[in-house]
Amino acid sequence: MQKTTKIAISIPMTLLETIEHEREATGESRSEFLRRAVESFLRQKDKEEEIAQYIRGYQENPETGEELGWVEAASQAVLAEYPWEEEAQQ
Repeated sequence: MQKTTKIAISIPMTLLETIEHEREATGESRSEFLRRAVESFLRQKDKEEEIAQYIRGYQENPETGEELGWVEAASQAVLAEYPWEEEAQQ
């Protein structure tokens, strides 16, 4: 089991009321609800950063015309093998 510690935070009363309403609906303790909310927030933040890095990678190193040509040729070959006529008859 991980070591835990208590902390004190200040939040607006309206936010506390919302938290209480939500946590009561789940049956969780306040600590469990807030721990789960913080973990979810941090996972989402990590995911957003990974997406931003992915986008920066493509912006800094975009595909070359040659690479795009390979993709187009491969796509055309795959699509040419698809039984379009059979699907149209269904």
